Amino acid sequence: MTEDKTMTIREMCDAYEVTPRTLRFYEQKELLAPIRDGQKRLYTKRERARLVLILRGKRFGFSLEDIRQLLDLYELGDQQRTQLEKAYEIAEARLEEMIRQRNDLDSAIVELREQMQWGEKMLASMEEKKAAAE
Repeated sequence: MTEDKTMTIREMCDAYEVTPRTLRFYEQKELLAPIRDGQKRLYTKRERARLVLILRGKRFGFSLEDIRQLLDLYELGDQQRTQLEKAYEIAEARLEEMIRQRNDLDSAIVELREQMQWGEKMLASMEEKKAAAE
């Protein structure tokens, strides 16, 4: 495929492992703007690049609004400086949130293991009492 070739919705789905519904949703949210040829949607190199950024942002847990802001900043013409600064700011906040979530999850795992060990001991004790009563 040449860089300038447009892609159909089916080709986009196959290439980026997304559903047509996902692409239409991103279009509805004005994150993507494919060329419309009747009912047909054609995706340019620009739209493909935007989709890569959307998917990366979603993978990192960025909100669609954050992603929209970053995509809009691309058009400023400052060699993406503002976009990069904003992306770094959002990423820094998201990383802090992910670390907090991981710490919460680690604590919950420790607590759940302790509860399971307690439960095992209680079941074993009940089994011993049952066996002694028989």
